[in-house]
Amino acid sequence: MIPSGFAQTPPGPVRPPLDRPRPAPSLRFDRSLDRLERQQVILPRLLSALSEAGVELVSRDGLSADDQGFLHQYFNREILPIIAPLTIDPAHPFPFIANMGFGLFLGLETHKGKATEALIMLSPRLSRFIALPGDNARFITLEDCILLNLEHLFPKHKLNNHVTFRVLRDSELEVDEEAEDLVATFETALKARRRGNVIALELSASEPDEFVTGLCDAMGVDDSDVAYVGGMIGLADISQICAAGSDDLRFPSFTPRFPERIRDFGGDCFAAIRSKDIIVHHPYESFDVVLQFLRQAAEDPKVISIRQTLYRTLPNSPIVRALISAAEAGKSVTAMVEIKARFDEEVNIRLARDLERAGVQVVYGFVDLKTHAKLSLVVRQEDSGLRSYAHCGTGNYHPVTAKIYTDLSFFTSDPEICSDMVRIFNYMTSYVEPHDLKKVAFAPVTARSTFNDAVDREIAAAKAGQPSGIWIKVNALVDPDCIERLYQASQAGVPIELVVRGICCLRPGVKGLSENIRVRSLIGRFLEHARIYAFANSKPLPSDDAAVYISSADLMPRNLNRRVEVLMPIENPTVKRQILEQVMTANLNDTLNSWMLNADGSYERIIPKDGQGFSAHHFFMTNPSLSGRGSALKKSKQPQQ
Repeated sequence: MIPSGFAQTPPGPVRPPLDRPRPAPSLRFDRSLDRLERQQVILPRLLSALSEAGVELVSRDGLSADDQGFLHQYFNREILPIIAPLTIDPAHPFPFIANMGFGLFLGLETHKGKATEALIMLSPRLSRFIALPGDNARFITLEDCILLNLEHLFPKHKLNNHVTFRVLRDSELEVDEEAEDLVATFETALKARRRGNVIALELSASEPDEFVTGLCDAMGVDDSDVAYVGGMIGLADISQICAAGSDDLRFPSFTPRFPERIRDFGGDCFAAIRSKDIIVHHPYESFDVVLQFLRQAAEDPKVISIRQTLYRTLPNSPIVRALISAAEAGKSVTAMVEIKARFDEEVNIRLARDLERAGVQVVYGFVDLKTHAKLSLVVRQEDSGLRSYAHCGTGNYHPVTAKIYTDLSFFTSDPEICSDMVRIFNYMTSYVEPHDLKKVAFAPVTARSTFNDAVDREIAAAKAGQPSGIWIKVNALVDPDCIERLYQASQAGVPIELVVRGICCLRPGVKGLSENIRVRSLIGRFLEHARIYAFANSKPLPSDDAAVYISSADLMPRNLNRRVEVLMPIENPTVKRQILEQVMTANLNDTLNSWMLNADGSYERIIPKDGQGFSAHHFFMTNPSLSGRGSALKKSKQPQQ
């Protein structure tokens, strides 16, 4: 049974006309409305399929007497102490609703026949879905539970109308670059963000009427900023019921591997890295190796200093705990905490203060740049003298997202790379721009020119009749100069394979412009997040002679011009083979998760002719990596189409 508020058939227009003229929505908002409309077409089908599979979302009309009795008790015990119903009248004017505010707007009638309106804001602490008793997986929404128990809130009132709504406010932070105290300025800006201008009001109603128009007027929202969803809003909350039902409804359980080469050295990360560079492929290989690296650094009496960047991490981060432990043990610890990480600003300020109290030297980076690079540098006093150990990742130091994002963690003790990283860290703390780095390129100074030079070498090779090729894997390809250079490479005859998970402004397969470029997007069990740049270097790809870089930087103006990023060169043959012959080859051979970008900007899903196909995600879950095998490496299985 479909719960109340859900369309049984595809809803009508999301933006039906009002009697009065409506301003046209912006292009971006118009596209968002189209997606909301599409969601409401798909949602009833999804709910019907779930119901057939034993997971049911029940409406108020589908409740038994026992269900209603349970919900009355649940409401009084779990909901009533938290919500604060508000009747709108001259003594109680319509309140301010903060960003992401989610609630119920009610049209009521008293026992004397007087019409009135009321508001119930729903705390994000309350579960959006309530499990009903019984053997089957049955749920009801929080809003339906409240409506069922409305007499506890408004005795002797009749419900004439209701709508659920969610408010989105402008979340841009206005920060004065001349501010004397950046942290204090951000704290003030964060408070102001909750009160930003409304940019969207989502309503469960399918069309405007006098009732919902009254809500819009009370909130001062322009008609052009209203989305009439015609069904359930806040669909991300459906994740709360993902654990229900049969295991057949979910991906098979998966346990990440721990790099066997670390175990070959008795768990000593430094000894393993000193022996040979290592790359760890998350989430197929455990993020615990990164935590172990930092914990060992904190506990090892030979470690003198640790430098660390933090962009996004957990509020109770094990990374931060390791840094605090190291500082309390008397080590020199420097943390570059980026407080401009969007929507993580408050968490990062709190973590920074915890670090400072423990004696960590905290640096907040540049006012006009974001520090997006993912770097750790550990200096250790050894018998031969000081030796440095570096970690560079394509993803955040975040143990939770590391379980669902595909990323690469590179460990090395290469003296030249570590020396470059020292100077890049000094750049973050002193603003003194490093010169003559040996191997590592960095934004906003040398990353763009390094990319351009690499593409130009492939163009020159193609024109000279030598092997050429470019393989790139990124989240987004937006930068116009990079796109223009890739077009030039295609016109010169360079074969280019691009794996772009998200936005791609390049158009492949256009005659006279990009015939030699193919673009695919992988959308599957895991979120593709690693960035890889590979250039043939006069040998057919893949080869040990290729120039290979990993990075946290996409090909976007913000990454190349307005962020601190690194392009980390990969030189170890085993690590290079893992990236090219396993990671990139599997991505380029994938047929079960891939969509190909057409010349007109549309995407077409790859459908295997044999009905079987190849999944890069399944391959990585079932095949060990080259770099982490250690003594267990006998024969590397390569992905086959």
